[in-house]
Amino acid sequence: MTRTMDADYLVVGAGAMGMAFTDALVDHADVRVAVVDRRHSVSGHWLEAYPFVRLHQASAFYGVPSTLLGGGQLQRSGPEEGLQERASQAAICEYYARALDRMVESGKVEFFPNTEYVGGRTVVSQVSGQRYELPERCRIVDAHYLAPSIPAEKPPPFAVDADARVVAVNALARIEHAPRQYVVVGSGKTATDACIWLLSRGVDPDAICWVRPREPWMMNRAVVQPDPVIFLGMVADTMHAAEQASSLDDLFLRLEDAGIMLRIDRTVLPTMAKAPTLATWELDQLRTLQNVVRRGHLAAVGPGRLVFGDGSVAVASDAVVVHCAADGLKYPPLVPVWRPDAITLQPIRSGFPCFGAALVGYVEATRDDDAEKNRLCPPTPYGNSTADWARMNVLGARAATSFSAEPDIAEWASRVPLNPARIPPGHPGSEALDRARERLAAHAPPGLARLAELV
Repeated sequence: MTRTMDADYLVVGAGAMGMAFTDALVDHADVRVAVVDRRHSVSGHWLEAYPFVRLHQASAFYGVPSTLLGGGQLQRSGPEEGLQERASQAAICEYYARALDRMVESGKVEFFPNTEYVGGRTVVSQVSGQRYELPERCRIVDAHYLAPSIPAEKPPPFAVDADARVVAVNALARIEHAPRQYVVVGSGKTATDACIWLLSRGVDPDAICWVRPREPWMMNRAVVQPDPVIFLGMVADTMHAAEQASSLDDLFLRLEDAGIMLRIDRTVLPTMAKAPTLATWELDQLRTLQNVVRRGHLAAVGPGRLVFGDGSVAVASDAVVVHCAADGLKYPPLVPVWRPDAITLQPIRSGFPCFGAALVGYVEATRDDDAEKNRLCPPTPYGNSTADWARMNVLGARAATSFSAEPDIAEWASRVPLNPARIPPGHPGSEALDRARERLAAHAPPGLARLAELV
């Protein structure tokens, strides 16, 4: 039997963006929302993430707008003392479970786990087979347009011989017999986490081979913090560097000199700029790994050998190859957020997807005209290459100018910790903050103009 689902909105995907949108929408509109996800609970890919993962950014920048993740606590000891805490996988999943409970208790939200939206305004349970039809008034919200791919859910992008030992990064925490060598495959945040975790467990740096198809630029975690002096100062320094840059490579080298960008090997100029954050203590440890293979993407793994397009590399016969090579972030074409067939969630301010989804939820709740909503919230892409990163910042700055010009949005955004550029109400101010704002005002216009030229 097919049932009718009583909902004004169907949110497809209960990960970070779907939850942020829903939270903002139901806080500002009297609507009924059905949230569906193919997984067994909320939290999206975090349910399947490797157990030693942490947010690469401050917890305050992640989650739903109504509730601060982690309580805004600073780390009191360790190599990141003084920086805001970064939530663990377990803490993130618990946080989203509590957020869902609050939404359901409001009477406005109903959650359907293990359920797929199959198109045609039809939802189907993967477990029971129950089918639901959506009323005509119900708007579809696509919250998985940018859903990341992770190693636990995607096979390695290279061939694996039957006798080779290849594991997803999740399996590292369950290794029972130490091999003579670990081979970490991937250039991004997952690969750096795997290397740091192996080193933390006493693995000799010489027993780790790191296959890096591309060299990555990463952001210094110390300058991506919720403190407005720090964050606005970083943006001002970025715009100043862009203003003076003669090329994209020159821009990134200037950002490195300013302490904003980091690269693992200073003898190689990176081309990859997804730019997750990295701490300097992690950078120091990663630089102890000398066996780095830079021969492009891995084609195949066999016992004792790695095969590339231009030949092979020998490794230990019992080597454990750690698959960290899922493509992670997605780069589909930018589309208008509001279209007749769907609301497609995408970042708005550069690089902060939870804030972007929450902003879309707030605008949906407070505006009626889709054309006006799209004017206020033009989407931005994620960074991948250095040109992509520059384009992301140009589009993100233009979007911030658009939505910040609306008094109610500016006031709402100032109260939402997800907004990295906010100055909270009641902030005491300081000479340092005044200087950061003055520098940003001086360098942003010419810096953005130069970034647009470089792109």
